[in-house]
Amino acid sequence: MDTNTALRICPFCEATCGLSLTVHDGRVTEVRGDEDDVFSQGYLCPKGVAITELHDDPDRLREPQIRRGDTFESASWEEAFEVADETLSRVIAQHGRQALAFYGGNPNTHNISGTLYTPVMARAAATQHIYSASTLDQMPKHVAVALMYGDKFSIPVPDVDRCDYLVIMGADPLSSNGSLWTAPDLPGRLRALKARGGRLVVIDPRRSRTAKIADRHLGVVPGTDQLLLLGVAHTLFAENLVRLRHLEGQVQGIDAVREAVAPYPAERVAARCGITADDIRTLARELAGAERGCLYGRIGTTTQRFGTLTSWLIEVINVLCGHLDHEGGAMFPLGAAGHRNALPGVGRPIELHRWRSRVSGMGEVFSELPSACLAEEMDTPGEGQIRGLITVAGNPARSAPGGARLDQALANLDGMVSVDVYRNETTRHANVILPPPSQLQRPHFDLAFNLLAVRNTARWSPAVLPPEPGQPDEWEIVLRLAGILAGQGPKADVMAMDDFVALNVIQREIAHPASPLHGQDPAELLAALAPRRGPERIIDFLLRSGPYGDAFGQREGISLDAVQAAPHGIDLGALQPRLPGVLLTASGAIELAPAALIADLDRLERWEADDRPPLTLIGRRHLRSNNSWMHNLPMLNSGTNRCTLWVHPDDAASLGLRDGGFAEITASAGQVTAEVEVTDAIRPGVVSLPHGWGHDTEGVDMSVARGRPGVNANQLTDPTDIDPLSGTVALNAIPISLSPVSAGPL
Repeated sequence: MDTNTALRICPFCEATCGLSLTVHDGRVTEVRGDEDDVFSQGYLCPKGVAITELHDDPDRLREPQIRRGDTFESASWEEAFEVADETLSRVIAQHGRQALAFYGGNPNTHNISGTLYTPVMARAAATQHIYSASTLDQMPKHVAVALMYGDKFSIPVPDVDRCDYLVIMGADPLSSNGSLWTAPDLPGRLRALKARGGRLVVIDPRRSRTAKIADRHLGVVPGTDQLLLLGVAHTLFAENLVRLRHLEGQVQGIDAVREAVAPYPAERVAARCGITADDIRTLARELAGAERGCLYGRIGTTTQRFGTLTSWLIEVINVLCGHLDHEGGAMFPLGAAGHRNALPGVGRPIELHRWRSRVSGMGEVFSELPSACLAEEMDTPGEGQIRGLITVAGNPARSAPGGARLDQALANLDGMVSVDVYRNETTRHANVILPPPSQLQRPHFDLAFNLLAVRNTARWSPAVLPPEPGQPDEWEIVLRLAGILAGQGPKADVMAMDDFVALNVIQREIAHPASPLHGQDPAELLAALAPRRGPERIIDFLLRSGPYGDAFGQREGISLDAVQAAPHGIDLGALQPRLPGVLLTASGAIELAPAALIADLDRLERWEADDRPPLTLIGRRHLRSNNSWMHNLPMLNSGTNRCTLWVHPDDAASLGLRDGGFAEITASAGQVTAEVEVTDAIRPGVVSLPHGWGHDTEGVDMSVARGRPGVNANQLTDPTDIDPLSGTVALNAIPISLSPVSAGPL
């Protein structure tokens, strides 16, 4: 019998904790935190422990599945790619390229094949129908920082380890482990902040796990965060609290912001946002007075109808208080690989809405259309109607709005191909499902999350277990689909395509005049990366050409060899000030008052005059959940029912609801019935239902999830209620009504 220890970066959330795995006779028998990991230092949460359940899950697909009538059958890989070719080629031949759509889920960000190769396949589709989970999540943040700093990935993160005054808005990092903020052991980091005399303020309609440890909790009315922030910004100007400090001379548009926020004193916004004028002014004064302070907002601030405006105001306040790019404030990480803002330069103006959706005219954002319009683009006849779909690691039937309509639209497609490890609510409609290896059967490097990390590190995880016999890696699956879309058929030369992809990455890098490799022969650099292929080859190049890289021997630095030789990772140091070099705006300065955001205040004025609904719905996160597929892991779906409707005792009493009973929830988009949980952890007038549940659909092969299905909150989400700048659907502050029912769902 053979026993060994393997190391793995956890792929289940953005915290990227290092895991230490005991492998006995080819099976992982124990999961612990890697105490020597340079970043997480032994921390892990319940999700990391469940990585073995995902690999061993009998419902996880290990062979391709082909639809035969109303059932699926296992097939060989060659047969599966032939079916994929026939399916996609038929849709294109009959309806044209614009009848084909692509949807990518957020698990793609958690693996290097999805990050590096899925965009190649999307481009090969040559369609404007590109969709992803970004417009159900963080797109407002991308739009705001792109307009202000010149690149959608220039997202400042709280330097929590040196912060002494942290305001967390619309986020519950003790449950989420951080989001757009990669920081293992956030509970420990927040405790350390308080132990050194720092203060924590949480702004949230719920008294979340994070709010419970805060020095102050402000229970804002859902969907009014932008009003609260306008009141804070107004106070900064009115009381002469603006102090740019080190940002002097690097900011354009301060006067325009001063004028824009002038109509929003604290007294005007207080009643609507549910925070007193005194509390708003106190918040402004404390933020301005903190030596090392930071305002951070996350999914509660982005998934609402003013998500981009709110995201912008968070950045504005950090700038006005001198907290941007300052130790203990909101700082720009410098990832070891793939950071577009690592090289100085002047960018071009950001263009939004270069084209619009066919049916409702929703604008394109960073080459994507809003996922909110996916269903109507499928079921509305006419030229350009979506007739075929490719999904990769996505379940829009549960994550996108208008769930019932989208499910029916998926059923009526002419063809669908999915890359996924489960037959879920979306992939059950596919003609063929192509399952990639499990997370333990492929290597890993956190290309995306290193760009959001509170400390700069480089860590590589080799595959822990071998793939199934004949199993292609995910990047090979995706490239074969790209070959099909490019007209090369099901037997496309994947290795030649991989060379083409790697060469393109090299050529983009050496074209930059500030690159240490500028002007070198791309073919020679490609040869120097041999014998590596696939993601390993590209990661090696990105590391060697990156800010800490060896530039292929031109300087001392790291390479993939060096990172692999340090199994617990390489610590590249604390965050450092990066202005002005990080800026890629056309002006070379921080653009504090982008015209599109100033103009959006007119929409806010119109909305502010609307009547306030008596009840609104928000979502919530749980430490044992991130994506819907986690609901099929027994360790993460045990205990009491988590898909409950939180209702404040006052609302429960007035509506005749009882704890453990059931309520019918009605919104303009639909209706669901959920179990009631009466709690004072939510403010009156607000109810909360978690996102991503509803696993009771026929044809879903996820036995654990179907045993405890919960209800689909997106039956209540209105696809037309979006933030128009980013195309992000309002998953929070949904107007609803409640009524008691005698029995719950069957």
